[in-house]
Amino acid sequence: MKNIQIFDPALCCSSGVCGVDVDQQLVSFAADVAWAKQNGAQIERFNLAQQPMAFAENSAVKGLLERSGESALPVTLVDGEVAFAGRYPTRGDLARWIDVHQLPIAEKSAAGACCSSGNCC
Repeated sequence: MKNIQIFDPALCCSSGVCGVDVDQQLVSFAADVAWAKQNGAQIERFNLAQQPMAFAENSAVKGLLERSGESALPVTLVDGEVAFAGRYPTRGDLARWIDVHQLPIAEKSAAGACCSSGNCC
């Protein structure tokens, strides 16, 4: 399984539900990370405000920040290589990296209507 590291900009939290303004992009990404972890993904997240040394000690992230500033964040590394800079990966990206098939929405609905035995009740 691939090692995925996310280097977030300075945030009060990674959930996106801090304060009065909800950041829907962060809420969606937090849900995608939780989904990926439930499917066996190894994902670490680092927050610039809370873990600045992780940014300074990673040469790829440090180099991006020196060249582009904080606009390069978030940065996603997959097995130590930069996969994305300036945006979060999608659930599809995460699924591809961890080699997990995503059910299409129609199949998800049908699967949810079935019993644990696999029979639809």
